[in-house]
Amino acid sequence: MPCTTVLVGKKASNDNTTMISRTDDGHFDVKKMIVVEPKQQPKKYKCTASHLTIELTDEPMRYTSCPNVDTKDGVWAATGINAAGVGMTATETITSNPRVLAADPYVEYKKAKSRKEKDVPGGIGEEDIVVLVLPYIKTAREGVLRLASLLEKYGTYEPNGIAFNDKDEVWWLETIGGHHWIARRVPDDVVVINPNQFGTDSFDMKDALGAGKNYLCSKDLPSFIKDNNLDLNQNGRFNPRDIFGSHTDMDHIYDTPRAWFMGRYLTPYSHKWDGPDAEFTPESDNIPWCFVPDRKVAVEDVKYLLSGHFQGTDFDPYKNHDTGKRGMYRSIGINRTGVTSICQIRSNVPAEIAGVEWICFGSTTFAAMLPVYTNVSKLPDYLSKVTTDTSTENYYWGSRLIGALADSCYSSSIQDIWRYQEAVANKSRQILLEYDRKMAKKADPKLMLEANNKLCAMAKEETTKTLNRVLDTASKNMKNGYKLSDN
Repeated sequence: MPCTTVLVGKKASNDNTTMISRTDDGHFDVKKMIVVEPKQQPKKYKCTASHLTIELTDEPMRYTSCPNVDTKDGVWAATGINAAGVGMTATETITSNPRVLAADPYVEYKKAKSRKEKDVPGGIGEEDIVVLVLPYIKTAREGVLRLASLLEKYGTYEPNGIAFNDKDEVWWLETIGGHHWIARRVPDDVVVINPNQFGTDSFDMKDALGAGKNYLCSKDLPSFIKDNNLDLNQNGRFNPRDIFGSHTDMDHIYDTPRAWFMGRYLTPYSHKWDGPDAEFTPESDNIPWCFVPDRKVAVEDVKYLLSGHFQGTDFDPYKNHDTGKRGMYRSIGINRTGVTSICQIRSNVPAEIAGVEWICFGSTTFAAMLPVYTNVSKLPDYLSKVTTDTSTENYYWGSRLIGALADSCYSSSIQDIWRYQEAVANKSRQILLEYDRKMAKKADPKLMLEANNKLCAMAKEETTKTLNRVLDTASKNMKNGYKLSDN
């Protein structure tokens, strides 16, 4: 599933928090945000796409989830934070190449061709991974190890990148073919940008096969590379992206331009991104996987990156004049996003309130990011009570409606969108600060529920006001409008 991922180490953030974030770019999937209690976690999990059944014998923890409302194609939990204060986002669909897939093919479901044969289950995939991992891990590193064991045992039918964070660490795992994997601890002082391609561009194999302090991988990875002639690197350099990833013309339209936009925003002074002597262009294959940002990064910066549509460049599809380049690259903020989250794990508050999940639905370009405390027994109806029918009574459909209306009259409605996003951000920060102070010494579950209700009530009010304004603007811009009075 096409997505964009941003990961923030604690020393790269403005408040010493770790953040993992991703746009879940599906096919206009209707999403909700819920809390899954231990008793609701299945003991026997059935993968819808691959028909694989997995016994879940460990004791689960409570966790948040953003599943599809219509589960005919599976859960697709997407993102969440568990009761131990560990965040997870899964998955970023990445790229591979024929050499890797020949050496370790995907584990795909095979339907029986006759009554004498039996169906052969496939492996695990994006549909399943959050449910299989998040309820059972107490650190980000444990997330890597649990997922790795599942990949090695069952395999996967697709290429994916998965992020984990706790209050101290951020880890990134990428699958390699059907059963292999590679993982890296994100350095504390960097921001990772990963747009639908194999991202890791440096790796310490000695550490991965030894102490495993900052790197982890399949134990047979060196022989897998050697036996299958996968190493394309020169002069002893080891770049996993060159070995396991892709370098295609499609990357230059679909993937690398997004990395260029994000890198350009994060390091406007330390790197040159524009002009004939630019270090990197939208079609550069060597844009780094991570950067030390020129200034500290806040939640609002991550939201801006994940809302990107090449604003400030000739590639912006919303430019009101044709630049000859308008809309030529795939934006980060697109129309079919189901949910976008920022899992923030804080270290300057009591552990019980460390996890805050910032959530928005629909196209990030037009949506507002709303935070909620995650260590709660339930979430407000405005987030959780969503159906497949369009409604103004929940955050998902309110956001979708605003985006669809504002897109058609961008130039005349964008100021209302900016005011809406700023109002929700400002008031959210105020409410979080208010309740953080109330719970500075001792977390109170009732206060967390109260705060979430207050946050959602505010979001509903601001969303309704903005929907009214954007509907009015869109109505005035209809093509069948005439000035002459009928009287």
